[in-house]
Amino acid sequence: MQPKISVIIPVFNGEKYIKETINSVLEQTFQDFEIIVIDDGSIDKTEEIVKSFPSSKIHYEKQTNKGVAAARNRGIELAKNNWIAFLDADDLWVNNKLELQIEAFLNNQTLDIILGQVEHFYSPELSPKQQAKLHCPKEIQAGFLPGTMLVKKEVFNRIGVFETKWKIGEFIDWYDRTRQHCISQVLPNVLLKRRVHNASLTVTNKAAQKDYLQIIKNSLDRRKNLS
Repeated sequence: MQPKISVIIPVFNGEKYIKETINSVLEQTFQDFEIIVIDDGSIDKTEEIVKSFPSSKIHYEKQTNKGVAAARNRGIELAKNNWIAFLDADDLWVNNKLELQIEAFLNNQTLDIILGQVEHFYSPELSPKQQAKLHCPKEIQAGFLPGTMLVKKEVFNRIGVFETKWKIGEFIDWYDRTRQHCISQVLPNVLLKRRVHNASLTVTNKAAQKDYLQIIKNSLDRRKNLS
């Protein structure tokens, strides 16, 4: 089956960066995709900005605020294509991200999930003083993140969707559940440019970081039960 992609962008009050994020998708060298923007209850100008794009590829839906996992899941429900990609509303793709992943799949059609590398950058509006307060890894890292992933839609039928009880870390929980059931590849290429800024969810939602600890415990328990 010819790969076609549904790109899901969950957003909450993303007026500052959403335009640049969507443009990084529209400028992809692989063009057979739709963009599904799930607005998770924004009260800023996100809706106005998204609807200002003339592209017929973009579909916008607004829901009451339910969290990023619920927004991703709603995007999966709406997706019409056989492959799914995610991009957070403040991050950017390199312009051949989708092309590289489709090539990888065409070379090995047993793959279910294709990831890549991530490069972090300080958002340009940050002053040196603000940058000094935020951690921005200098090295390229393996991107076990939704923004680097391309995944067959049917994987969600096998594994299930994202657990909505987690405030953050829902992707780590989901990806861990795929390990015993899916074939994955991590490409050596940088696919995602991850923005570091003051409003990053992991910065503003420190209280929810305890979710990570519970997710790690759940993962260890799953592996213990499998051994």
